[in-house]
Amino acid sequence: MINQKAISIVVLLFSLFIFIEAKAQCKLTNTAFISGEDIRYDLYLNFSLLNARAGRGSLSVTEANYRGENAYKTVMLLNTSGLAGSIYTVNDTLTSFIDMNLRPLLFTKEASEGKDYSVERQSYTYEGEKVKIRAFRVWNGEEMFDEVVASDHCTYDYLSVLPYIRNLDYSGMKPGDRYHIRFISGKKTVNMYVNYQGISSVKANDGKKYEVINLSMTILDEAFKDPRDALKASLTNDENRIPVIIDTTLKMGSIRAILREASGIRRP
Repeated sequence: MINQKAISIVVLLFSLFIFIEAKAQCKLTNTAFISGEDIRYDLYLNFSLLNARAGRGSLSVTEANYRGENAYKTVMLLNTSGLAGSIYTVNDTLTSFIDMNLRPLLFTKEASEGKDYSVERQSYTYEGEKVKIRAFRVWNGEEMFDEVVASDHCTYDYLSVLPYIRNLDYSGMKPGDRYHIRFISGKKTVNMYVNYQGISSVKANDGKKYEVINLSMTILDEAFKDPRDALKASLTNDENRIPVIIDTTLKMGSIRAILREASGIRRP
């Protein structure tokens, strides 16, 4: 006869393990970056038949105060110029505030891409392990939505996902292994997978070769016929986890950022 008490104990321990795992994933200890980190990139536009150098970008981190709470402020700038930029203009500013546990607090995006201009904002409120997100978007002067969505899991946006993936443990992973997280796409929370794609060596635009961890982030959203890789990143295979290459999906193609120089990193 099955011992019901033993089963109850196993179920309890299993539930506790799941809770601890979820909590640990929700609140990570930052070991990868410090305030003052400033990474500069050369941009390459992939649009239709065009694949050319197109401008400059940057990714910076500073300590900040967000509503009385110590936080990190991350800013990503993407600015095209020259011939490629004249064919398809990209002037995007992405700003993210995250707490010291790497949970998102506020995300804003001002994007001028081609003939379109949009403003997006997602603000986060936490109650224990639950989160409410006010999602707002204006597209070419027209308000598309202003809604509050709820999630029982930590939920990340396009920018806060970068500090998160820089602090995940990839030791022992094999190509095809992945982490599951929640992601906010517009006004909906959807499933996202951080896919481990192995280790390789790449040469950056600072003339150095780096051993990198290759990752892709796949959004599973019913709005897309097929799963979409919204973001790809190659991180240095060391404690700094510097993004050497970042591929970002645009409305009409994609833009690749390749490391040109980095300063203020945690471990020079």
